[in-house]
Amino acid sequence: MRKLMVTAFMSLDGVVQAPGGGDEEDDGGFEHSGWGVRYFDEPLIAAMAELTGRAGALLLGRRTYDIFAATWPLAKAGDPIGDRMNGLPKYVASRTLKSVAWQNASLLTGDVAAAVGELKRGEGGEIQVHGSAGLVQTLLQHDLVDEFHVLVFPVLIGSGKRLFAQGTMPAGLRLVSSTASARGVITGTYVRDGALEYGVMGPETDNW
Repeated sequence: MRKLMVTAFMSLDGVVQAPGGGDEEDDGGFEHSGWGVRYFDEPLIAAMAELTGRAGALLLGRRTYDIFAATWPLAKAGDPIGDRMNGLPKYVASRTLKSVAWQNASLLTGDVAAAVGELKRGEGGEIQVHGSAGLVQTLLQHDLVDEFHVLVFPVLIGSGKRLFAQGTMPAGLRLVSSTASARGVITGTYVRDGALEYGVMGPETDNW
């Protein structure tokens, strides 16, 4: 079974919309595009290159596909992230696209959750989801995510698309690694760890 990993740039209040600036995801009247740019430094970029280097395939929503397909082919030869992004197999979930032109990209057809489940049962390395906030909600609702790689930026945004929205399946997670950058970005990697557990805590119990 192939592992499916979601990686996300997220504000402290959970927003994942348009961290990279430009015309990225300005729908809904979002006014804070580019909120993550000032926090990127060389070590953080190197860590992202290492993460991307372990991918066996990318799984992308339509909007993220459009952004990536317009930008990553422009990367200079030898760019570790660009070379990897361009060379990997890419699976695109879209109800509106009829074709995809980016190198090694293909459209998923039919029910998205079923198609992703089939991908996970196939051969190959880790499937990585970058961006793709809408697609991530579908994956969460169908309990298809095995690992989260979340970069939390020291900003509050207040509105915008969030990583964990209504419909997220309750689940236990285990932190397997964490780092903090010089600019305050905290990166945590979490894996599935069974069902959500419940209890009671207070001075009248032993959990105090």
